[in-house]
Amino acid sequence: MQNKNIQLDENKIIARPVVGVSVLILGTLVLLLSIVLAISVGAANIDFFTVWNSIFNYDPQGKADQIIMDIRLPREIGVMVVGAALAVSGAIMQGVTKNPLAESGLLGINAGAGFALACLLAFHSQSSYVLVMFISFIGASIGAGMVFGISALKRGGMSPLRIILAGSVVMALLTALADGIAVLFKITQDLSIWKIGSSSGTTWLQLKIAVPVVIVALFIAILLSKKLTILSFGDDIAKGLGERTALMKFVLMVIVLVLAGVSVSLVGALAFVGLMVPHMVRFFVGTDYRWVIPCSGVFGSVLLVLSDIAARMINAPFETPIGAIVAIIGVPFFLYLARREGSR
Repeated sequence: MQNKNIQLDENKIIARPVVGVSVLILGTLVLLLSIVLAISVGAANIDFFTVWNSIFNYDPQGKADQIIMDIRLPREIGVMVVGAALAVSGAIMQGVTKNPLAESGLLGINAGAGFALACLLAFHSQSSYVLVMFISFIGASIGAGMVFGISALKRGGMSPLRIILAGSVVMALLTALADGIAVLFKITQDLSIWKIGSSSGTTWLQLKIAVPVVIVALFIAILLSKKLTILSFGDDIAKGLGERTALMKFVLMVIVLVLAGVSVSLVGALAFVGLMVPHMVRFFVGTDYRWVIPCSGVFGSVLLVLSDIAARMINAPFETPIGAIVAIIGVPFFLYLARREGSR
């Protein structure tokens, strides 16, 4: 009887490989065009030919080349990497917790990283990026530990609603503590970049450290995507199919913490990216995480690059925080999901 139930639940997996390949190809093309557009627009508009020529025939003495290669290109690569990291971390969390509202920003992980960064800036303002990234990871771990610890206190385990409520409490607490530290040690201005989300100031040195970490984490996530698909249908089914659920959840959550920590260290605490993108991707490619993970990475990058373009164009030549642009889209989407899941 157990094997029959497992087979029935496995049949619920929806996979659309042809659509998945099409989505990946289309998303990659849109991403490349978006990056070129993002490099071209700004306080100084630069035509596409100059962008192309600067990338492949860099002249250190050229003013346009310096703007493109030293400021805009590292910025957009950073935004692209963060978008992929946040989207994939959200997809993993939704699969592991079986909670459609799960996302690193809503579950206190980003707030934990921000709190740890506030402590670092208060006591050691001149820190290397490696230390900043490590502290962000530690803070994200603290935030996640508090959320899952609080939600597991009551008998009955961690329900989706309990996790969201615990995440809201932890996020409010850690954000308030970070603000208090910022006021006490007079580092409010220094901390603001992580609070509002900003992609400006990304350097090649930061990317040389962050990009390999994200690539390795994404690669491991893709390797474990089949097991994540099985986990998403419940522990009983996963154990019946021979999966070591506790170990797999631990590894996947470490990946989430690494991706969230790197993202916060680069552009700050951005919410809703990991919430929206996996749901949009599942609409097209189905519920098989072998397609959800890579497609989420591509379209997370597209979403954040386009948001960065909007952030620079809405009130040019001044910049709107990229976190505000994402929130304008994300808040209605969150309310829609909350209402849909509540009605179910």
